[in-house]
Amino acid sequence: MSIREILKDMSYGPAPEDSKIVEGWLESHREGFGHFIDGAFTAPGETFEVRNPATGRAIAQVTQGTVSDVDTAVKAARKAQKSWAKLSGHERARYLYAIARHVQQHARFLAVLEAIDNGKPIRETRDIDVPLVARHFYHHAGWAEIAEDELPGLEPYGVCGQVIPWNFPLLMLSWKIAPALAAGNTVVLKPAEYTPLTALAFAEICAEVGLPAGVVNIVTGDGETGGAIIGHDDIDKVAFTGSTEVGKTIRLQTAGSGKGLTLELGGKSPFVVFADADIDAAVEGVVDAIWFNQGQVCCAGARILVAEAVAERFETLLARRMETLVVGDPLDKGTDMGAIVHPVQLERIKELVAQGEAEGVTLRQGTAPDGCFYPPTLATNVQPASVLSTEEIFGPVVTLTTFRTPSDAVELANNTRYGLAASIWSENVNLCLDIAAQVKAGVVWINCTNVLDAGAGFGGYRESGFGREGAREGMRAYLKTPAPKGKAEDLPAPSAVPHGGGGSDAVDRTAKLYVGGKQARPDSGYAYTVEGAKGPVGLAGLGNRKDIRNAVEAASKAGGWGKATGHNRAQVIYYFGENISARAGEFAARLEAFGAKPAAAKAEVETAIRRCFWYAAQADKFDGAVHQTKSAHVTLAMNEPLGVMGLVCPTGQPLLGALSLVLPAIAMGNSVVVVPSQTHPLAATDLYQVLETSDVPAGVVNIVTGPRDELAKTLAQHDGVDGMWYVGGTEGAAMVEAESAGNLKQTWTETDDARDWSGRDGQGRAFLHRATQVKNIWVPYGE
Repeated sequence: MSIREILKDMSYGPAPEDSKIVEGWLESHREGFGHFIDGAFTAPGETFEVRNPATGRAIAQVTQGTVSDVDTAVKAARKAQKSWAKLSGHERARYLYAIARHVQQHARFLAVLEAIDNGKPIRETRDIDVPLVARHFYHHAGWAEIAEDELPGLEPYGVCGQVIPWNFPLLMLSWKIAPALAAGNTVVLKPAEYTPLTALAFAEICAEVGLPAGVVNIVTGDGETGGAIIGHDDIDKVAFTGSTEVGKTIRLQTAGSGKGLTLELGGKSPFVVFADADIDAAVEGVVDAIWFNQGQVCCAGARILVAEAVAERFETLLARRMETLVVGDPLDKGTDMGAIVHPVQLERIKELVAQGEAEGVTLRQGTAPDGCFYPPTLATNVQPASVLSTEEIFGPVVTLTTFRTPSDAVELANNTRYGLAASIWSENVNLCLDIAAQVKAGVVWINCTNVLDAGAGFGGYRESGFGREGAREGMRAYLKTPAPKGKAEDLPAPSAVPHGGGGSDAVDRTAKLYVGGKQARPDSGYAYTVEGAKGPVGLAGLGNRKDIRNAVEAASKAGGWGKATGHNRAQVIYYFGENISARAGEFAARLEAFGAKPAAAKAEVETAIRRCFWYAAQADKFDGAVHQTKSAHVTLAMNEPLGVMGLVCPTGQPLLGALSLVLPAIAMGNSVVVVPSQTHPLAATDLYQVLETSDVPAGVVNIVTGPRDELAKTLAQHDGVDGMWYVGGTEGAAMVEAESAGNLKQTWTETDDARDWSGRDGQGRAFLHRATQVKNIWVPYGE
């Protein structure tokens, strides 16, 4: 081709990356890789093949981890953890800093190895993945240095079991290992079966920098190996990145174990383009959103939602841009899209696209070579219920749907069970921020997409999991508040038969449920006996599944409470405290009827009033942050309410215990369904009139009395409940965690007698953290 032809055509010539050094390294391990345990590599055991996705050629033999291997690794991590945690933050920081430096020194080697092992283009591994790996270790070296000052009162979990996916093998490793080590934990990590090689190279870097033996352990293998790590009794925290289906299984597997858990799962992220957007920039954004890493990205912008007024032009430009994408050899520097990681994944992409075609979608595709490659694909005429709109394809396939109004765009964007990320494009920044506040996603990019940095948190809402990685919130995920422990047992079922015990001096009436701002009779039609110090003191409604359903529906309709300013919520909570104070004698008398001493009853009421004022004060002061990142963005970390929360309250201190859960939840903008003390619910039902006279909007607080664990189970199973706090028996706690797996709601469980609700442990910022989730909004800023 002549120079004139080249200038006219502007096509790329071949630009192969030299892979001889990596190939030499692989050849030096031709007998197979063992695990990295206790600072050294084990001899290879039973092995499996690792193949280059682009060529199909076997490039390594890697050991299949056994239960025994996992046990050995966990023991090594446990042995190393105490001494690692005892190091000063500065000493841990030096190790993390050294790892970052050595990652940079071996950057080319790691980039080539990642491209060969994973199939992604060398441009991505060289310019994005490996630099971000180093960035994470530098960033968390800083956290190790200052954690004692910035995150006081917290402690490391201990030994962390970490399981990572194949789409960003080395980057996901850094997301997991860097904060864990900075916080004083040790780790046992399993890389993905398809892509274990950069994790093993990283193990060599750990040895190279002299990291103490046992601090980092790498065990290779398939899903059974990962299951052995997650299920190991001596693992204190589990961190998993992968599919939502596996995440639900892990939630079930860890239920009742007491292990910390963070899950970063699937996504079906919307890419919203308004009529006034820079269309050319948005088209290029789509390239980064869905064809980056062959679409094998959990936060990929797989659903384009474009304003009807510009849809035709947008589609034309996008189709034209798609035709220019180069699909081929990952080691060619001119390649835009490499290989799909494995034939199994390629087949899944093909099957889902075939289902979409059967539903009537229209496909436009680029070109791709034979082998484990798939062309960039644009699907139009796609209905919101189409499999291509609802299922995570994890491939280079994007759908395009039109909308007319901003509210239509929000409704379509949130029409998914996921909530990982969103990208919003408009020249009107006010519009972008308005939409960002309404989209249910943990990360929102404005006029950009797939921008990542260690200084900004990453993680999802809903079935995209919970927990954050990166920034302060990601560091905090590897630290825990010292938890009180108790041995509370499950309660017997309440009795709904007439007690025949005669009256008492206390007010004797049947307390109704409180749903949607109104008192309501229980659906069962039954009431149960509430016992006091000298016999029965009243009756309470025997709530059931339907009552919980009604309460959740009422709480869902109270979403305006979360949109109120913190100041306005504070005024309501202050007023609530004032009205309790005005009736303090009445509340104290109720507690005395349950058997409390006069002084204790008075103290409980006074503490409840003070707690109202403390959380009112926090309502407009529990701030988010503006994270500093390497890119030209302001990254706003906003604390948002979970939504609808189920609160199962302590048995003892029935007034204070209930308010200690309700107040932080509503202060942060949540609406709640409260199951008060089963044995002494009247302390909570006495709050009805206080709620009504304190300007608490209908549906913000709903109270359902009855059998604690039956009602808790219904709340845990309900997909309309976004968060669940349970204080009760050990079996009940395990049940709540297991049943929450249906929609992966966030849970906090604790035994009934563990905490002194009248003391310092009864309130604090930890409650506010549990009542919120962080949304990171990336706003372009500066040059």
